[in-house]
Amino acid sequence: MNARHAAELADLDAIGQAALAAAGDLSALELLDAAIARTEAARGLNAVITDLFERGREQAVALDESGTLRSGAAGPLAGVPFLLKDLGASLAGAREAMGSRALQNHVASHTAWIVERYLAAGLVVFGKTNTPEWGNHCTTEPALFGRTTNPWSPDITPGGSSGGSAAAVAAGIVPAASGGDGTGSIRVPAACCGLVGLKPRRARTSFSPSGHLLEGLAVEHALTRTVRDSAALLDAVTGGAPGDPYNAPLPETTFLDAIGRPPAPQRIMIATHSPFPAPPTDPRVAAAVESAGRTLESIGHHIEPGAPGFDAGAVADAISVLHNVSNVQLYNFATSHLGRDPREDEFEPSSWVMMREGFTTTGVDHADAIDTIHSQTRQFVEGMGAHDVLLVPTLLAPPPGFGILDQPRGTTRAFFDVEFAHTGWTTMGNVTGWAAISLPLAVTEDGLPIGVQLMAPDEAILLQLAAQLEQAVPWAQRRPPGWLGAPAS
Repeated sequence: MNARHAAELADLDAIGQAALAAAGDLSALELLDAAIARTEAARGLNAVITDLFERGREQAVALDESGTLRSGAAGPLAGVPFLLKDLGASLAGAREAMGSRALQNHVASHTAWIVERYLAAGLVVFGKTNTPEWGNHCTTEPALFGRTTNPWSPDITPGGSSGGSAAAVAAGIVPAASGGDGTGSIRVPAACCGLVGLKPRRARTSFSPSGHLLEGLAVEHALTRTVRDSAALLDAVTGGAPGDPYNAPLPETTFLDAIGRPPAPQRIMIATHSPFPAPPTDPRVAAAVESAGRTLESIGHHIEPGAPGFDAGAVADAISVLHNVSNVQLYNFATSHLGRDPREDEFEPSSWVMMREGFTTTGVDHADAIDTIHSQTRQFVEGMGAHDVLLVPTLLAPPPGFGILDQPRGTTRAFFDVEFAHTGWTTMGNVTGWAAISLPLAVTEDGLPIGVQLMAPDEAILLQLAAQLEQAVPWAQRRPPGWLGAPAS
């Protein structure tokens, strides 16, 4: 695969690449070799931290020889090269460090249900992407692997915790890569890297064979450049595994079909301020949200200013407790892996603060935090009134630099106070279990991405609105300086 051909393929989204394989114009192996060439060309980004090239080639050859690509039996994504986030997307036999020095030699013993679904859809897995330790940070600069560079600028974070996946997609290594979202970990990287980042509704997918993470706050999906790729990937992983504690209702039709139809006029509540204590929203971000509102209004939707109320302090306290408990689970997992108690210096300082607090968290503290999450969800939903959708910023300012969102602050609550002062509304998508999507609808005067976020109880309406916005405010040809594809004509 020559460099020119590899670069030209980067311009295609996942469905576009799969169409070439289905038509017989390129084989899955040729698509993979082009992605590997782009991976090698982008080593400076530090997005891919585990190469699984031979594993990917074996899978691609098997797909090519099976004839399923030409038959179309494997679906609209078959043959597309794909990267897995190194957290929440286990692949048996592959290294799974989860960004932690304590787990740097850990190898996954099982393949996650969601990865099995990706493989069943014909996605060709050939590597794993960088992530902060245990997904704790909305930036990707772990001590174990080092920082991932944002293709838009070496001075700004690609976000986190799915920052490696976001950087790989934004640069054109792959058209899509997996991610997970516990307080914004898909949507924040999407905003930082100029991508589509959908957090599905709670229980849309399964964490099997593991339990649900962060008491249901976390959910898995992907980073993409187009709305249709996000819809197709969600179709591939929709459903539950036997034994799941609960499941989201199955959609009436596929998400890919849904985006081909305009939705009924929606009642959309719009807010530009943060629900948590924070500096005023950057005027450029506020303007992007307001512009999105005007665009949606011009399409026929109803826009009304307002904001659902809830107890921000209670939510921050509850999120802190749940993360403390989650990090004790990391500590125990590392103990089992190492066969000894891990040392403090084997963890990130901010993770150690959470573990230290987690060691003294009581069962009542944990139960109260879960109860708070549910009670504040009810308050949030009541505050939405008759509105169908919430339109808000993703980040309250353009993408921040490094060394901000991963620092210990003395307490877990102080850590999240800093995070929420940057992210604003993102965590409420996780608290409520609603679906939420970040769209790259604007840029700053110096070309940095600005994300705008929509929230609703279900994904279908968000994807339909996103498709309308994608058509009205196209972003497909907006390329970062670190783009690996063919130069713009």
